[in-house]
Amino acid sequence: MSDYLVIVESPAKAKTIERYLGKKYTVKASMGHVRDLPKSYIGVDPDNQFDPKYITIRGKGDVLKELKSAAKKAKKVYLAADPDREGEAIAWHLAYALNIDENTKCRVVFNEITKEAIKESFQHPRSIDRDLVDAQQARRILDRLVGYNISPLLWKKVKKGLSAGRVQSVALKMVIDREKEIENFKSEEYWSIDAQFQKDKDVFEGFFYGFDGKKQELKSENDVKNITNKLDGNKFTVNNVTKKERKRNPSKPFTTSSLQQEAARKLNFKAKKTMMVAQQLYEGIDLGKKNGGTTGLITYMRTDSTRIAETAKQEAKGYIEELYGKNYLGSPNKGKGKQQQGAQDAHEAVRPTSVNRDPKSLKETLSRDQYRLYKLIWERFLASQMAPAVMDTMTVNLLNNGIEFRANGSKLKFNGFMKVYVEGTDDKKKSDNKLLPELTEGMIVDATDITPNQHFTQPPPRFTEARLVRTMEEQGIGRPSTYAPTLDTIQRRGYVQLDSKRFVPTELGTIVMDILKEFFPQVIDVDFTVQMEDDLDAVEEGKAKWINVLDEFYSGFRKRLEKAEQEMEKVEIRDEPAGIDCEYCGHEMVYKMGRYGKFMACSNFPECRNTKPILKKIGVTCPKCQKGDVVERKSKKNRKFYGCDRYPECDFVSWDKPIARPCPKCGSLLVEKKTKKETRVQCTQCDYKESVDN
Repeated sequence: MSDYLVIVESPAKAKTIERYLGKKYTVKASMGHVRDLPKSYIGVDPDNQFDPKYITIRGKGDVLKELKSAAKKAKKVYLAADPDREGEAIAWHLAYALNIDENTKCRVVFNEITKEAIKESFQHPRSIDRDLVDAQQARRILDRLVGYNISPLLWKKVKKGLSAGRVQSVALKMVIDREKEIENFKSEEYWSIDAQFQKDKDVFEGFFYGFDGKKQELKSENDVKNITNKLDGNKFTVNNVTKKERKRNPSKPFTTSSLQQEAARKLNFKAKKTMMVAQQLYEGIDLGKKNGGTTGLITYMRTDSTRIAETAKQEAKGYIEELYGKNYLGSPNKGKGKQQQGAQDAHEAVRPTSVNRDPKSLKETLSRDQYRLYKLIWERFLASQMAPAVMDTMTVNLLNNGIEFRANGSKLKFNGFMKVYVEGTDDKKKSDNKLLPELTEGMIVDATDITPNQHFTQPPPRFTEARLVRTMEEQGIGRPSTYAPTLDTIQRRGYVQLDSKRFVPTELGTIVMDILKEFFPQVIDVDFTVQMEDDLDAVEEGKAKWINVLDEFYSGFRKRLEKAEQEMEKVEIRDEPAGIDCEYCGHEMVYKMGRYGKFMACSNFPECRNTKPILKKIGVTCPKCQKGDVVERKSKKNRKFYGCDRYPECDFVSWDKPIARPCPKCGSLLVEKKTKKETRVQCTQCDYKESVDN
């Protein structure tokens, strides 16, 4: 038997670390937590200082038995769970189960799974940090007090299977509040005037700015007419030319939140998938014997810090200088973005463990998802260490009878970090890389076209996963480890659904929120949730006692709970008639709410168990059988596709949306193809294509 036993969380991590440590070390995996609060009951005694009743997790008996056996034979046991609150709690539970004194130097932490980092961490073991453990324990008990007290009420008064978590309820409220904003939004009319100018052979665009040197808004068609009527011909004088050099700084390296947001924008990953793939990259990928075997490719991915280790900065500096030249070296401290208040700076940002392992060299080794996410992390980190991009900008004021138009132009002078990476955005923006001709004050240019445009203000957009994560982070709701599971939970419970990748609250979600708002306003209050996160941080920092934090919350919550038990009325969710009869028994079909949204079911349930998906017709006759209608469907992975409503009699399917007109060239089926850059219509048989405005 080896001299030392090291316990980590996952087998993949164990395999990597054991190879780095050598023959004297045996590394085993606990497979996550070995002890937890029971699932069948609350397991917390509020009347006895919130005493938790921890039990061995079902299915972990054999794992624990193996670990105990190995621990008895080892001279020393090291607990090397993840470097966060959850990891510290896992180590604490393991210490209890294996009879290890938590005050001895049994705890080892590392931010990356590389040979250097692992060996360095074992040079500096420490005792278990009880403040970290208490912070995790306080969160766990707090969430248990909320969930295990409110959820049974919802089961009794609404329907079985519902839940009301502390952070998930606030996230749901944000989605519902946004939907109400959209419903109550009153659109307002406004106008703009665009112009096309020409100087000799050069043509450029401009827009109406104001009158008599003051900016002016155009709220109606009359306002536009008043302006256009004052124009004296089509000659404009260049009144002022302003030239500036503008620098654009790179974004800082990824935090958990910004990684989830960018992976959603650029890779179409859900937060849950991003974290799953990042976990694989962190724990280690087998790169083959020539490349060092199994190696962790990124640093720990649950972090709200943007700090970078000095060694990583120096490695990036050498890489940039060698590949791009000294002029591409930047000042990393000038990166875009600010550190979140209360960030856990013991961690680093999410970055590659070695910038020298470029994505291209690993493409054949990684899965498609691993490669794409690694490439995103690698490029973001490298760009964060590079020089700013430099733009030459030009603003031109053009006058006609006191009426001022403006034209803006810019030219990329030095690409800097943009040579490697440009941050994505939730909003479509026109390119700012537009050139203007060389203009000087006093020049006369012609307005070849002046076009008034009517607009209406738009309501705020629904939340995408990226927007919701960003908003939660900005408001201080949750922490890096909670974003993905929170979004996953509100979808699994049927409280929200995704429509065109945007969250829409369901009827069930709205009903639950109305109940919480009436009886438990504190639980869904954003300010209260933010304060609770701050209190948990204070526990972690040793500035507050976890029992005091829980006691302050529970004293008011218990009164609310008693009131709800007495006054909450049963909510009947009536089934909505679907307007058709069941083809098997003749009873009326009704709409029901399921895990994946609404579906049709026979009202004669349970005698008749007929169910149907709700099919959305797109106004196209099936091109294969010419009898059915093409409808929108969802695959098992929730991906949208199109098929005939006569399935299985007709098996026509298409990932691309069919168009209700034939190809003008050959008469075959036209479909709509969407990419990130454009939407186009193309024929399924010939080379006919046409562009569509996004």
